[in-house]
Amino acid sequence: MQTELQRGVLILDYGSQYTLLIARRIRECGVYCEVWPCNDERLEQAIASRNVPARALILSGGPASVHVEGAPSLQGGLLEFDVPILGICYGMQLLSDAFDAPVQPGNTREYGRTSIDIRNDRGLFAGFDVPGRLSVWMSHGDSVTGVPDGFDALAVSENGLLAAIGHQERPLYGVQFHPEVVHSDRGIDILRNFLFRIARCEDDWNMGDFLQRSVSAIREQVGDGRVICGLSGGVDSSVTAALIARAIGRQLTCIFVDNGLLRLREKELVENAFREHFDVELRVVDASERFLRGLDGVTDPEAKRKSIGETFIRVFEDASSDVDARWLAQGTLYPDVIESVSVRGPSATIKSHHNVGGLPEDMKFELIEPLRELFKDEVRELGRQLGLPEAIVSRHPFPGPGLAVRILGDITPERLDALRQADHIFIDALREEGLYDSVWQAFAVLIPVRTVGVMGDNRTYEWLCALRAVTSTDGMTADRAHLPHDFLGRVSDRIINSVRRINRVVYDVSSKPPATIEWE
Repeated sequence: MQTELQRGVLILDYGSQYTLLIARRIRECGVYCEVWPCNDERLEQAIASRNVPARALILSGGPASVHVEGAPSLQGGLLEFDVPILGICYGMQLLSDAFDAPVQPGNTREYGRTSIDIRNDRGLFAGFDVPGRLSVWMSHGDSVTGVPDGFDALAVSENGLLAAIGHQERPLYGVQFHPEVVHSDRGIDILRNFLFRIARCEDDWNMGDFLQRSVSAIREQVGDGRVICGLSGGVDSSVTAALIARAIGRQLTCIFVDNGLLRLREKELVENAFREHFDVELRVVDASERFLRGLDGVTDPEAKRKSIGETFIRVFEDASSDVDARWLAQGTLYPDVIESVSVRGPSATIKSHHNVGGLPEDMKFELIEPLRELFKDEVRELGRQLGLPEAIVSRHPFPGPGLAVRILGDITPERLDALRQADHIFIDALREEGLYDSVWQAFAVLIPVRTVGVMGDNRTYEWLCALRAVTSTDGMTADRAHLPHDFLGRVSDRIINSVRRINRVVYDVSSKPPATIEWE
């Protein structure tokens, strides 16, 4: 009988920014999956020994060209396994190249919405109308210009290019488009056909199951040792603390560090919530002066993160010197990992998160990160499984470096005070008017660029404040929230009338990509 991991899906990351979205879609179908780097030397042995989910393989997209020297390749032994394979975008090109089909730079490149015509209703398109047309999301320059040996063309694009292929005898399929993105019509049906009709996966993975496995894994990892956890009051650290407390009880000590970069009255809120819902030790440390000294004169965003990460660990070491803890628990999530360091495939590093990119190499702790493979919405569901109140579970994300990455340039007490007040006004107004739960994340940003204004017939020359609100499901992509104009006007008036040094408010309408959610 196969173990649960063997029943799941292994995604090989070739560098696509959509790789984690593939994982999300598969988990939404109730199937466990893991993401591995495409060039991991342990891959073939891990599959052969059944130490990874191996019911099916998915080859992600990527920015490379299969014939360019140094481009990520399809490890030769993978096709020797009797395992269903789905190649997406670059993955289809790799699969085609392995079966001697020509892959060439296209005279016609396809980006964005493109129509495809379905020519065969087997495999991926089982249950679809044939002939039929779908609007899908393309993102490729190279194209497969001939049907691979032993394959059939299942769909072609409106430009006459191969859009989907399927092997005539083996469970090998490729799509040139991205079924994982919401812009692709019936993309989830295509993935479900691969998972359940072709690979015969079981839809038996959920947060309750993850909870049980994680508790067992934490107990095995920690043994009779002790763990300290940095509690910030946000969703991630709260769920991390609750999960580890479920596993090892009072072997856990939580430490809340006031780094001077928190929101208004955050310390009191965290202490009250913790006392009410947790039964483990909490230590509160005021290290605000220490953090601000480290940030004095630091303006580069990455340098801010590095400074905060370094100070964070040193404060933890001091605060836990009498605990004899071996482990440091952090609420690192999957999007944090993929944006911070290229630990999977050959994708680009976007920015460091202090959880994963700013920690000193000589720290005395070993990390335990039980949420490292989860997306934010999965963490919220896990929190509900653990019995945390909705007031904690549904809080907007707050960055580890705090307000330091919401103030452009120097961090000073005066600037922090102005931003805290402006942010509090914005969030309070969202709650008062029933808009808080309709957005993924909202906050204020202080831009200490001086602008001219008029107050009481006097000229002012003060700072600019930007409001940011986005909708998202996992933070990997985000769209601007369409807040009512009259609402934004009232918030602007309240900030300018109440907060010294701010005389102008603007609303950020950028999406992610190309912008990130946080400004720094």
